[in-house]
Amino acid sequence: MSIFICPVCGEKLEITGNSYTCPKRHSFDRARSGYVNLLLSKHTGKTVHGDNRFMVQARRNFLDKGYYEPLCTALCDTVCDHYNGAVVLDAGCGEGYYTTAIIGQLSKKNLAAEVCGIDISKAAVEYSAKRCKNAEFAVASVFHIPVADKSCDMLVTLFAPYCGEEFQRVLKSGGVMIMAIPSGEHLWELKQAVYETPYKNEVKPYSLDGFELLEKKRITYDMHINNQEDVDALFSMTPYYYRTGREQQERLSALGCITTKADFELLIYRKF
Repeated sequence: MSIFICPVCGEKLEITGNSYTCPKRHSFDRARSGYVNLLLSKHTGKTVHGDNRFMVQARRNFLDKGYYEPLCTALCDTVCDHYNGAVVLDAGCGEGYYTTAIIGQLSKKNLAAEVCGIDISKAAVEYSAKRCKNAEFAVASVFHIPVADKSCDMLVTLFAPYCGEEFQRVLKSGGVMIMAIPSGEHLWELKQAVYETPYKNEVKPYSLDGFELLEKKRITYDMHINNQEDVDALFSMTPYYYRTGREQQERLSALGCITTKADFELLIYRKF
């Protein structure tokens, strides 16, 4: 039996061979790499959704070099500290860097968990499934999560869109949500180098309907990026990538190397 439910009728999906099938005979093929596409066309609209293969590859290469390892370590420790059950959902799993690390840390602590991840980017989910064989992955939107009501003990969301209604729906009562966000000075020196008038990130109020804030952690350190390829990869991971003109792109491509601040917050919530 899969953790996922049918996106058409909401019934549980069973894995038979290379197919996910529900009792009403809606069927979804499992890709060769192991993931299933549960994203319905009515949930996508007319625009391209999620990161494309170029952006996913850039992020994977950047993360695999360890630039965000302090955040990853803090996240994994937080997951283990607040472990409260067997089902963990990574909502917006990307290429699986953090999902894989979470599974590894849970295993080291002998904490049994069924881990699953979703992302709207097919390219990202494909990388996740190839990287991590002991989790279940699906192409899906965080605004239409294909898991049953109150089926998750923990939800992790890292730099992904926030959908409070869905997150509350899938979490059990007392379930834990761990959210990672960029804090005020994240990549400040990089923004100074690229933009004439840079702005620090706005951190929104921490209060969220339906959730109690248990704890917040700030992870801040300097990143030394010593080649242009990694500078470009970092920039392509950010929202600024879509809003940068030719002049700013030229400044970026001339940097060669940079030391810039990594500034994150981990927010830990419990569902009422």
